[in-house]
Amino acid sequence: MNFAVLVFPGSNCDIDMYKAIEDTIGQPVEYVWHTDGDLSKYDCILVPGGFSYGDYLRCGAIAQFTNVMKAVVKAAEEGKYILGICNGFQVLTEARLLPGALLRNNGMKFRCHQTILKVENNTTAFTRDYAEGELIEIPIAHGEGNYYCDEATLKELQENNQIVFRYEAGNNPNGSLDDIAGISNKAGNVVGMMPHPERAVHEILGSADGKKMFTSILSAWREKHDAAAIR
Repeated sequence: MNFAVLVFPGSNCDIDMYKAIEDTIGQPVEYVWHTDGDLSKYDCILVPGGFSYGDYLRCGAIAQFTNVMKAVVKAAEEGKYILGICNGFQVLTEARLLPGALLRNNGMKFRCHQTILKVENNTTAFTRDYAEGELIEIPIAHGEGNYYCDEATLKELQENNQIVFRYEAGNNPNGSLDDIAGISNKAGNVVGMMPHPERAVHEILGSADGKKMFTSILSAWREKHDAAAIR
């Protein structure tokens, strides 16, 4: 399985993402620069955290216009797996691959610490190795992680089981609507989340709970391709 880690000017979690793939599932992984418009060789595209283009205008607003994001839109339409983390989540909302927007934290301060998430949907390719309702410890590091959408969109997210992660009840660090920490598109092949699972793949880092995200992706891909081979 081939992984791409996108790199924009200002990305700063690309190395973390790359090493997480190497250390958890040992699959081929490459950095892909923002000017590249061809993602055809990759099965999963990872959009990392950081400050793409310095977060000028607003987070992710400039990155959405790059060559590589045009290719990401195409890959999503083809059913490939797309995972955006932190700034990557913001980029995916700006590119309209995911609904809603990320606003300034309600305390107007950058938050960087461990947080507890509840797995709300374990049927996606990114969460299948978790149990529904499982509580996992994943760090956050963001200043604009306050998820917002209108009432109609929220209802749609709830009814379609597109809320993948919520912050544990009473421990919402940024004011996100409905305690939302991560969502998917309707097809389930695009997921965005504010917490950083790539920073939680070894106990020495404080938690290894993020490891299952990457084993889930590999497991889903293998199952999909085994089924295709049988047909």
